[in-house]
Amino acid sequence: MVAKILVTGGAGFIGSEVVRQLATQESSSVVVLDCLTYAANLDSLAQVQGRFALEQANVCDGNAVRRILAEHQPTAIMHLAAESHVDRSIDGPAAFIETNIVGTYTLLEETLKYYKGLTGAARDQFRFHHISTDEVFGSLNLQDPAFTEHTPYHPRSPYSASKASADHLVRAWHETFGLPVVLSNCSNNYGPWQFPEKLIPVVIGKALSGKPIPVYGKGENIRDWLHVSDHAQALRLILAQGRIGESYNIGGNAECTNLDLVRKICQLIDELAPNKDGTAHEQLITYVADRPGHDLRYAIDCGKIQRELGWKPRETLDSGMRNTVTWYLNHRSIYDRAQAKGERLGLSKQ
Repeated sequence: MVAKILVTGGAGFIGSEVVRQLATQESSSVVVLDCLTYAANLDSLAQVQGRFALEQANVCDGNAVRRILAEHQPTAIMHLAAESHVDRSIDGPAAFIETNIVGTYTLLEETLKYYKGLTGAARDQFRFHHISTDEVFGSLNLQDPAFTEHTPYHPRSPYSASKASADHLVRAWHETFGLPVVLSNCSNNYGPWQFPEKLIPVVIGKALSGKPIPVYGKGENIRDWLHVSDHAQALRLILAQGRIGESYNIGGNAECTNLDLVRKICQLIDELAPNKDGTAHEQLITYVADRPGHDLRYAIDCGKIQRELGWKPRETLDSGMRNTVTWYLNHRSIYDRAQAKGERLGLSKQ
């Protein structure tokens, strides 16, 4: 039986990597549901063009979701559609409440109706995989142990609060209505095709254009970095083999301060695309006012997925970052087109 997987947000950064990987499998058929907001990029799916069906729709539109489920009859859903940028959530929380909470609720309701109509093997094999973030767990101090699947939720931004709400809804639809779900919470992703409002593409773009590279506060905030290809491989494995009702943390085993990360990127660009006058790109680093409620540290303990499913990241921070910087250097036109849609970094306007 060929699996038909509906990927919401499949034209986004992480979603498109999932689709590219799924579309190369003969055992999978893929449907992309995406409303094609500013952060979507159909160029990212060009290499698998013809190997997926595209449905331009919003997960908040129950009628559209119902039609798509009825027409395509998916055997599984991977829910990645979300507003995801913390800075934008500070300026405009409403879009995050609408997409991440109302959209997830709408998708769950329509999926439950669809699931109840399935019989036999189709019902037994059906899965709903909700993809979330480690930001739902809040902020760690330097001495704190890493987040596990049992860490209490403590979201501190409109974005993380909206994702925490979505997580709770998914668990409720499993416990109350019997929808077969799996969940995952990941650390900070990076890699090719990331929209240039996020830290790493912002740094690369500013460095290559000789503009000031903004770093929040003193750059002391710590993140665990996960290459998007490793993340997508983990998501596919969780969908196929994860235990129903369980959640899995996915991390890159690559904690780094923001300042050290920016310096690492600058050093790579010094090597791969040096300035003609020999000056170091690190000289462009400029400290800007910190983001409101900026969490100090995120760290993921991904022991559970390693023990149960045998997954661990393949990319180190050094190898993944070299891969990423090289990709952006080789795809400047794609980056420039995405950047023209706008970036967001700085203080809230409120």
